[in-house]
Amino acid sequence: MDIQLTLNGKKITDNIDADMLLIDFLRKHGCLSVKRGCETANCGLCTVLMDDKPILSCSMLVARASGHNIKTLEGLQEEASEFVGFIADQGADQCGFCNPGFVMNTIALLRENPDPTDDEIRAFLAGNLCRCSGYEGQLRGIRAFLDSKKNI
Repeated sequence: MDIQLTLNGKKITDNIDADMLLIDFLRKHGCLSVKRGCETANCGLCTVLMDDKPILSCSMLVARASGHNIKTLEGLQEEASEFVGFIADQGADQCGFCNPGFVMNTIALLRENPDPTDDEIRAFLAGNLCRCSGYEGQLRGIRAFLDSKKNI
């Protein structure tokens, strides 16, 4: 089956199997930040933005993404670079495996709510699994980033 979508600003047309998952399509097209973690749509590692909304690419067929705009971390490097250092400064990237999912969801959160409370941050990031850091480092990093923007 033929599909067409926009991936990180580039139009892509491809012939796919009807049962191909979006995560496999994205990795086939060089988007290696999109990771497979739990195989059950519970960890958030495969988060991408479809039409600027976060989705789990491991539970969506590519056919459903046809005609849509998909962004991965590869396409959002400039936006992500604004705050990832703040997360790293808090020791929240011990192994780094969960970082792309956290970064994608943080971008979506900050686009939707540029000044979230700590509870709103926790709620938005609740779908991301991190086995190393306990989540408080990510929260502190995002809060430090937001506070730094207020001081500019």
